[in-house]
Amino acid sequence: MTPKTGRWAALKAQLRPVLARIRQKVPRGLRFIVGILLIIGGIFGFLPVVGFWMIPLGFMVAAMDVRLLIRWWRTRRSGQPR
Repeated sequence: MTPKTGRWAALKAQLRPVLARIRQKVPRGLRFIVGILLIIGGIFGFLPVVGFWMIPLGFMVAAMDVRLLIRWWRTRRSGQPR
């Protein structure tokens, strides 16, 4: 395992409880919006309040709903005659 991979695994392990809480408490459509806002806030990571840690968290939160949208789109398309 490379040091970069080890850091990514450590970050994922630290964020796992946060993601579980977000998955339980935040409605589906709002999760995507929260993820995008976290990514945008992470761009301003040089500011004291926000940080670059918001970018990977934003991607993880938004990805929860992206998978649902892709699954919905596939089932919708497969149900329609061509």
